[in-house]
Amino acid sequence: MDDERIARTRKALHAVAELVIAGPQHRAVGTIRLQATPGGFGAVASGLRVEGTELVWGTGRTRLTGTCRSLAEVAGVDVGAPEGLYHDGAELGPDDELVIEDAAAGLIAEWFARGDSALRTFAPDIDPVLWPEHFDLGISVDEINYGVSPGDAAVSRPYAYVGPWTPREGEFWNVPFGAVRTMEQVADHHVLAAFFSEGRERAAAG
Repeated sequence: MDDERIARTRKALHAVAELVIAGPQHRAVGTIRLQATPGGFGAVASGLRVEGTELVWGTGRTRLTGTCRSLAEVAGVDVGAPEGLYHDGAELGPDDELVIEDAAAGLIAEWFARGDSALRTFAPDIDPVLWPEHFDLGISVDEINYGVSPGDAAVSRPYAYVGPWTPREGEFWNVPFGAVRTMEQVADHHVLAAFFSEGRERAAAG
């Protein structure tokens, strides 16, 4: 699948995560944390979630079409990002048209599921969090960030990362903020968990 199709769907799903799920959740219960859920992602404090190319809540569901504002109205929540917590976020706003392809949404959902499984294998006592600001799933252990992203302006393909808070040097560390491997380079959750473990060992070595 080409990068443009993935990016188009990623930007739309990011907007839904931030404007339809995280923002309303934060206004209701004070947390922006989201989580990987079967077929996609969703709130930690309610049943509102994305499954494939549908928004699901309680006994209702609707196709992810139209705008975030129209989706929020159907789901019965107030559209909008969490207020006063960060300045970056989704590229699309409440009234931008959403374009979400089934295949691309499935790939992103599978990537989040793979990342969630690998992170739980790597650090079984920590629940991975899907953060709506950058739309990445991750954890922090001993001042090192570990996680997976469906892509962004810097790395167009879905990728895994190890990001020490204090930069390290060496061949393993291939981006300014740490180490990155594309989803093709970590073919299953075992290989991905091994990447996280190697990052921890190399970071400890200095």
